[in-house]
Amino acid sequence: MRRFYNHFFILLLFVSTTVKAQNPVWTEVAPGVWKTIVGVPDKFDLLKAAGVLPNKEALSKLGKAGLPLAENGIVAEVTDGRTFLRFPLVKGEQLYGFGLNFKTVQQRGKILQLHVDHYGGTDNGRTHAPVPFYISDRGYGVFVNSARYITVYAGTAVRRDSPEAPNPRDRNTDKKWSSQPYSDAVEMVVPTTGTEIYLFAGPTPLDAVRRFNLFNGGGCLPPRWGLGFTQRVKLLFTADQVIEEARAFAEKGYPLDFIGLEPGWQSKSYPCTFEWDKTRFPDPAGFVKTMKEMGIRLNLWTNPYVSSESPMYQQIKPLTGSHTVWGGAVADLTMPEAQKIMVGQMGKDQVSIGVSGYKIDECDGYDRWLWPDVAKFPSGNSAEQLRQTYGVLLQKMTTDLYRQQNSRTYGLVRASNAGGSSFPYVIYNDYYSHEDFITALINSSFAGVLWTPEVRGSKTGEEWVRRMQTVCFSPMAMINAWSDGTKPWSFPEVEKEVKAIALLRMQLMPYFYTEFAKYHFEGTPPFRAMNLEPGFGSMQSAELKNANLSENPYLEAVSKEVKDQYMAGEYLLVAPLFKGQNERTVILPKGKWFDFYTGKLAGDGEVIKVTAGLDKIPVFVRDGGIVPLMPPLLHAPAAGQKIDLEIRIYGSKTGSYRLYDDDGETFDYEKGACSWRVLSVASDKKGKLAGNISKAEKGKPDNIGKVTWKMMTE
Repeated sequence: MRRFYNHFFILLLFVSTTVKAQNPVWTEVAPGVWKTIVGVPDKFDLLKAAGVLPNKEALSKLGKAGLPLAENGIVAEVTDGRTFLRFPLVKGEQLYGFGLNFKTVQQRGKILQLHVDHYGGTDNGRTHAPVPFYISDRGYGVFVNSARYITVYAGTAVRRDSPEAPNPRDRNTDKKWSSQPYSDAVEMVVPTTGTEIYLFAGPTPLDAVRRFNLFNGGGCLPPRWGLGFTQRVKLLFTADQVIEEARAFAEKGYPLDFIGLEPGWQSKSYPCTFEWDKTRFPDPAGFVKTMKEMGIRLNLWTNPYVSSESPMYQQIKPLTGSHTVWGGAVADLTMPEAQKIMVGQMGKDQVSIGVSGYKIDECDGYDRWLWPDVAKFPSGNSAEQLRQTYGVLLQKMTTDLYRQQNSRTYGLVRASNAGGSSFPYVIYNDYYSHEDFITALINSSFAGVLWTPEVRGSKTGEEWVRRMQTVCFSPMAMINAWSDGTKPWSFPEVEKEVKAIALLRMQLMPYFYTEFAKYHFEGTPPFRAMNLEPGFGSMQSAELKNANLSENPYLEAVSKEVKDQYMAGEYLLVAPLFKGQNERTVILPKGKWFDFYTGKLAGDGEVIKVTAGLDKIPVFVRDGGIVPLMPPLLHAPAAGQKIDLEIRIYGSKTGSYRLYDDDGETFDYEKGACSWRVLSVASDKKGKLAGNISKAEKGKPDNIGKVTWKMMTE
């Protein structure tokens, strides 16, 4: 009898831990979006944490599309409590994504563990937004909806039964021997008993990215003031010092839309009380009112760990985890009751008196101070799941708070993940490589997140102005002076150049605001990789296959990883210069491109070399580019304020551009209180280009004053 039970136990163990590999069954859940379920997924996942709904109306405009991968090429298996996934690759196929990487854009051949963490200098999957989503240059995307630490083998491993398994080579005699043979699959390990998988069809890589963003609610649409200039002041500034700083900006003629207060605004931080320090800010409501009268909004730093001296501590304590961070309680934000207590304090103490947003710090890592994976939370969700979603939960919680006020916000966060596209937050960190910051900006377009290459300090005026130039062509133009109190004018030798780029940022606000509207309504990232650009990324697989690269330097250039130039909106190509550079090469996609500043022809689908002094960041405009500019104001236009526009026309192509408009502050645009004015360029009877703007619709926002047209290209 004992032997029988032993055999029975072994049989049960085998049955419970091994499931035969299977080809998943796919269902179209939105136009061009396909879903399957493998095994038994966790009840809590990335999309549930974000709680956003797909924009199916916008997805339908992209049109239906079939399953973008061969159904029998995708294999899933659940074994020993883990889910194993395999997706096919073909020769020459390149991959992008797998989260916010800082060193590399091309991801084929990488091994990653997708794990929310502070970025530590290596692209190993531990990063601020380890989004389990990747894009192929063949025009499709793959998303694994699990809030677990997912291990990825992005074309690194070779299965014995692979139809394209490489033949063994003798290293002794074969010069083509490689330590990394050809692999024909992306393989993943999800440490749980099942998961949801989504496929996003193209036909282009940009279409797949659009579908992913729209499935996650569409990109965020910040308030206009969020696209202005921001300064974060020193750690322990008082109300009077903040007011003095704002006055200095105005007196010196520098733009400023919002000021960030660092930990010293709170009575105690690390952990946080979430209440004002009454010695530095004796009258918070009066202070906020004074700042608004000066045209300045306030953004408050916090981390989410609750001090025992916080007014909400006793109430929230039963809803916190088993471990603390810096002695602060970690609220289980997967529980609505915990969120209600936290936003109750923030709403009563800060938002109700007019504070405009938050900088949410330290919700990412490091392991040595964050809660460990052995921590327990009252919801029953694991420490791992909370680690992967905490930044998203904080973004949703605060976004919903502002939505209740019918007031848009724009802030900063240290962690995000899938589902976070629609939340008005920009990621930042403590890492400070200028070159890697630009690579991160490029990679953010594959991950459904925003990234700012913030400016903190510099050793020279040259480095200072180069950093200022790139931050002004990013989602948030910010100086973070919490440590040293640096000002835009801190380097007198480049003060003129710094002011010029800050004012150019303001001039470009109508253009950038429209590009963010397209992010929201159409899913197109406002700042994105060249690999998503028509006439550039498509040649990766098509034209390179049989090309002689030694005879075609252009194709050789685009075949390599491009991580130091990017698109800013529909028309602008930005090619930053870094410390010690005064010239660089730029790869122009197919078609004619023109210098942004002069309108002169720069090149036509070729590799060019450009030289730029400290007064310029190289920017190029596509043929037919229509770029709306406003006067260089010191503050973003207020709701209802009419603004004159100068519309710049580049090249000789005719075309049109839809210019977006709303009140710039509320969510009324969701109820139809917005407009798209068509800027069109056509040839007149003499063959010369002429511009026209469509009439304002009755009952729609009309904030456009006098319009002038400037033909930049002779």
